[in-house]
Amino acid sequence: MGFKAKARKHRKDDDGEKKSASQKKSGEMPCGVKGCDTFADKKLGGRSLSVDDAIDMWGSSGYEMRKGRVRVCKPCYRKWKKENKNDDMY
Repeated sequence: MGFKAKARKHRKDDDGEKKSASQKKSGEMPCGVKGCDTFADKKLGGRSLSVDDAIDMWGSSGYEMRKGRVRVCKPCYRKWKKENKNDDMY
């Protein structure tokens, strides 16, 4: 693969329309933490936590469960991760 082929492969086809930084990203799956208005889609950095981990962080009524797991957005996951980074899991 030559130089021009690589350049064509990595070139964005935006047709002159650029996204502004002020546009809010939208998703399909809302965050499972009550009071959080962001989305928990995988493409936006969302993660899935176990019910036990959600109870430890947000209490028994502070989340919404889907299929035995709690879908959380990236900021909520980072809060959970920061609280639990010193806990021994093994």
